[in-house]
Amino acid sequence: MHQGPGQSAAWRVLVVESDTGQAETLARNLRRHGHDVDSVPTGGEALHAHEDADLILLDLELPDLDGLEVCRGIRTAGDTPIIAVTARGTELDRVLGLQAGADDYLTKPYGFRELMARMDAVMRRARPRTPAPSTIVHGPLSIDQGSREVTLEGRRIPMTRKEFDLLCLLASHPDTVIPRKRLMQQIWGDSWSRRTVDTHVSTLRNKLGASTWVITVRGVGFRLGHG
Repeated sequence: MHQGPGQSAAWRVLVVESDTGQAETLARNLRRHGHDVDSVPTGGEALHAHEDADLILLDLELPDLDGLEVCRGIRTAGDTPIIAVTARGTELDRVLGLQAGADDYLTKPYGFRELMARMDAVMRRARPRTPAPSTIVHGPLSIDQGSREVTLEGRRIPMTRKEFDLLCLLASHPDTVIPRKRLMQQIWGDSWSRRTVDTHVSTLRNKLGASTWVITVRGVGFRLGHG
């Protein structure tokens, strides 16, 4: 997430919409307002693509899975804000959507300005304003917690959301071995496996250019090292 002077914050938005025309129009409008947008047409793809999103716009009418089940699945995996965007407009539909884990519910057709306002409101509730987070500096490695950007020797290293969270947790306790179980619970919640952690550690090492940036302490967990 990034923010410029006088601008609303810009987010990574996942649009889950089976209507290709609607999805393209919505994505184009969101990009024009500075957001990074990915779009998928099915619930199955949404369940695989949601991890790196800051905000999800979820149509409940999907060709493969019930949108409420998709909503529950995403909510079980984490706390990413979800706005249900759908033609289902009855009071019962709204209640079911909110009970399934949606943070807000918007009925089609809707105005784009209303959608933007609801996105801002949902993100304010999800991430209330706090004092600017600090930057963690570890040798040539710099981790800006505010912009969620990582630089190594001045070169920006692109990170997914979970990769950043993992690196940030390790860097926040540079001389401490973080137990594998704590990493899994704090970053992945209930949706993790041993392979998930190992895969992210391996990817981090590759992106940072040296396996010694993340040290494996056998039988315990991991700690931050030096490249």
